[in-house]
Amino acid sequence: MRKEEILEILTDWNFWAKELNTGIERESYVQKLLALLTKTNQIVCISGVRRAGKSTLITQVARELARSVGAENTLIVNFEDERFYERNLPTLRQIYDTYLERVRPGQRPFVFLDEVQEVEGWERFARGIHERNEARLAVSGSSARLLSSEFATLLTGRHVTFHVYPLNFREFLRFRNLDLTSEVEALARRVQIKQLLGEYMEFGGFPEVVLSQEKRRILLSYFESIITRDVAERFRVREREKLRVLAKYYLTNISSPMTFNSVSRFLGLPLATVERFSEYLETANLVFFIKRFSFSLKEQEKAPRKTYSIDVGLSNSVGFRFTMHLGKLMENLVAISLRVRQSFDPELEVYYWRDPLGKEVDFVVKEGLRVKELIQVCRDPSDPETRRREIKGLVKAMGGFGLKEGLVLTEDFEDEEEVDGKRIVYRPLWKWLLQAQP
Repeated sequence: MRKEEILEILTDWNFWAKELNTGIERESYVQKLLALLTKTNQIVCISGVRRAGKSTLITQVARELARSVGAENTLIVNFEDERFYERNLPTLRQIYDTYLERVRPGQRPFVFLDEVQEVEGWERFARGIHERNEARLAVSGSSARLLSSEFATLLTGRHVTFHVYPLNFREFLRFRNLDLTSEVEALARRVQIKQLLGEYMEFGGFPEVVLSQEKRRILLSYFESIITRDVAERFRVREREKLRVLAKYYLTNISSPMTFNSVSRFLGLPLATVERFSEYLETANLVFFIKRFSFSLKEQEKAPRKTYSIDVGLSNSVGFRFTMHLGKLMENLVAISLRVRQSFDPELEVYYWRDPLGKEVDFVVKEGLRVKELIQVCRDPSDPETRRREIKGLVKAMGGFGLKEGLVLTEDFEDEEEVDGKRIVYRPLWKWLLQAQP
């Protein structure tokens, strides 16, 4: 390609001569990514489910850097631009050289390679730039052709992975023009917030879905893209209908414990197929599994795992059900929120707990060697029998882990009580979601 052609394309994607539309800012992600780029001497690999907003996040981070270090010291290359009719290692090198020659950065620049999987051999370029300390580098790739596990293989010892998820509830409210600045304001607008929580619980947090009127159509297209491109094509799966059946089964049965054996028997699929396809679906970020807490790793692996959707909108659009099971959707939202928190705090681990008599706690939050928090999800604890059952498991687990307080997340019930010397806090889900975000 001619240098003039390259420069023309790059100018459309960068802040050198104009402001770009960067969408609604996701502040916590921007700040975390900025910290990784400026404070670690590593290549930052941006990973996550498709359509979660990775490319938009890159422009938001580049905008902040342009303001602080100068636009000429940032470079965004989006390899999905159809004008890059040659996508190979020499072209990538030519793009970088054109930037150095024509834009002339005044310091070690920040380079963002978006959809980098389009360039065969890109990792050689990235490793060379990093080892020569020429630039601070961030790369993102479609999970269809570049998985987070492959970043580790291609960039051994040179990278940190940064996960991007669909919008959390506070971000969702901002996208719906409700930007809360204080707890007092949240209380004053609680009726509106609870109404919007109903929408969030039905359609989830993919940015394009939140801003569109065609929500279900878009969600169905996302599901098909994940199944077809991120799983079937990526892993060369021939039995696509079996894969689709398994995915729909998981999305129908969110927040439910299951074993691969039980799924195999129910669907009539070979156990090896269920295990293999389940790994693919988790790798493609469609679903994730939470293990049962045990001090024995062997028991953790053998026990049933709870299945959750990466976005409840996908579950509602694809899963087979006649009515929404609000309790299970609430639990799935909590699971997603804890998973996001894990991505910001690598020491955090999340499990569920169950004793031999069937008493259960939905979430065990462990940090380092210590269990820090127990969370139970109960839509309506006003029924005495429901309340007794939920609290019984929570109190027993609190005793076992040496905790004095346990949390019950509800639809709208708020209270505190003491049971067997343990403090039980009942809190509406919407309040917890607003405060639980990293």
